[in-house]
Amino acid sequence: MTKPPATTPALAQVATRHLGLAVWYNRAVITVYQYPKCSTCRNALKWLAAKGIAHEKVDIVTTPPSRAQLEKAAKAAGISPKKMFNTSGESYRAGNFKAKLETMSDADAFAALAKDGKLIKRPLVIGDKTTLVGFKEDEWARALR
Repeated sequence: MTKPPATTPALAQVATRHLGLAVWYNRAVITVYQYPKCSTCRNALKWLAAKGIAHEKVDIVTTPPSRAQLEKAAKAAGISPKKMFNTSGESYRAGNFKAKLETMSDADAFAALAKDGKLIKRPLVIGDKTTLVGFKEDEWARALR
């Protein structure tokens, strides 16, 4: 069976089989902002593939989410922008964000995250009904049923 073209970036074609015939239908896709060299991101992508969950991959370093997307994601996840920082990353350490975050405004935090994708805790999943920051298999299983 060949893969059909996506109708929009937010939709993917998913195939099911019924009585030996391919039946196509649209299914909303989640966007996974990930870093290809990150083992946690690779594990998350393998998990999604194993579960058959449609997703679009975006390299978080070359194409970080916009400030507006990050603000919306933080609100949807119910977390502060400070919880979206990759505290073990090189950019975090080099930029001395541990000290800066104590006095940084939310607006400045979102601006910093949008400017440098390596600052963002990953993977970051943004979907119509789901936002996930980091990969915790049990949380993903509940959110992506």
